[in-house]
Amino acid sequence: MFKVRLLPLAICLASLPAFAVEQGEYQFNGFGTVGITHMGGESGLDYGIQGQTNDGWRGDQLSKLAVQLRYGITDTLSVTGQLGTKPVQDSWEVGPGNLYLAWQANDNLTLRGGRLGTPIYMYSETLNVGFSYPWLRLPEEVYSLVQLTSHDGGDVLYNRTTDIGTLSFQVAGGQAIGREQYALDDMHDIDYRDVFASNLALSTDNFGTFRIGYAEADLKITVDDVVDTRVAGIRNVALVQYDGNKGKFSSIGHQYDNGTWLTAAEAVKLSIENNSKTGESEAETNAFYIMGGRRFGDYLAHVTYGQLDEPAGRQVSMTYGLNYSITPAVTLKGEYKRVDTSQGDDAIGVFQSNAQQAFNNRRLGTSYGTPDADIFSVGVDFIF
Repeated sequence: MFKVRLLPLAICLASLPAFAVEQGEYQFNGFGTVGITHMGGESGLDYGIQGQTNDGWRGDQLSKLAVQLRYGITDTLSVTGQLGTKPVQDSWEVGPGNLYLAWQANDNLTLRGGRLGTPIYMYSETLNVGFSYPWLRLPEEVYSLVQLTSHDGGDVLYNRTTDIGTLSFQVAGGQAIGREQYALDDMHDIDYRDVFASNLALSTDNFGTFRIGYAEADLKITVDDVVDTRVAGIRNVALVQYDGNKGKFSSIGHQYDNGTWLTAAEAVKLSIENNSKTGESEAETNAFYIMGGRRFGDYLAHVTYGQLDEPAGRQVSMTYGLNYSITPAVTLKGEYKRVDTSQGDDAIGVFQSNAQQAFNNRRLGTSYGTPDADIFSVGVDFIF
C-alpha cells in the first residue's frame, strides 16, 4: 500500500508537473534501476530493443540512474532538468535528459517548451522510472516498436475534473533530429520531423485509467553496412531506407490498481506510409499485452501475455514476475519470460540480427528459423 501512495511521486519524477513549486522553491529527486538479464535457448540472435540480451549475464539493458531538479522561477513558471546515465547498445552514456520550461496558466492548463518526453505509449511519462510499473522489462512486443522517447518543441497539458473522473488531454509537437536508433547490431542516426502526438486519458476512482493516443512523424534514416553479397563481393549495402516516409502510431490502453489487484493492457498499431521518393511500402504492425497481478503484503505476483504481429510473422510471450517491496521506495523484482516466434522463416519478432544475417535472409533467402528463448531478469528499482 505504501508503494501505491508513492506512484504519484514516480510520475512527477518522469516529466509532468504533477506538483507545482512556488517562486524560489525547488524539488530534487532521483530514480534508477540496477538489474541483470540472461537469455537461454537462442544463440544465433540477440534480443531486446537494442539487442542487449544474450547468453551472458548483462546489466547494461536494465540498469540506469537519473536525477531531476525542478525550480520555481515564479509562482507559475518553473524550469525542470534531468541528468542521467543509461546504456546505449554496448556502452554507457552520461548526459542531460529532458529540459524544459513550464507555465501553469491556471489550475487546469499547463504549457511547456524545450526538450520533452514524447507521449507515445501509456507508460511514456514514466518510461525510465521502473518503480512506477510492475515489470523489470516493459513488454517488448509493444515497447520495441518506436524508439523515440523525447522531442524538441512544446506541448499543452489540460486536466479537468468531471463527475466520472479526471479527464487529461495532452498535445505535443516538434522534431527530433539526429537521434540514435538501434538497427542491425549498430546505432544509426534518424530524423523525426514534424512530430505530432496527442492522448486523452480518463482516471476514475473505481474503474482505473483509460487512455487513447496517436502520434506521427516524417522519418529519415539509412541503415547500411558492409556485407558479403557473394555475387558482387564485399560491399556497402543499404538494408533499410526511409526518406520522408510518414510513420503513424495509434494506441489504446487501460490501467487498474486498487492496492491489492492490478491490471494493465495496451494495444498499438504502427504503419509507415509509402513514399514516392523511395518506392517503399510497409504493411502495418500490430501488438498488444495483457497483465494481471495481485499483492500479498509486501509481495506482488504478476503474469503478462504479449503478442506482436508483423508482416513476416508473429511473436508471443509469457512473462511471470515476483516483486518484493524492500522499503516504500525500493522494490526487488524477478522475472522469467518465454518468447516464441512463428509463421515465417524471416519472422524474428524482437530478436535482433546483424547486417550480414539480415542480408542473407532478405536477399539470399536464408532462413532465421523460428527463434525462441527463455529470458531471466532480476533487479532493484528505486526512487529518492
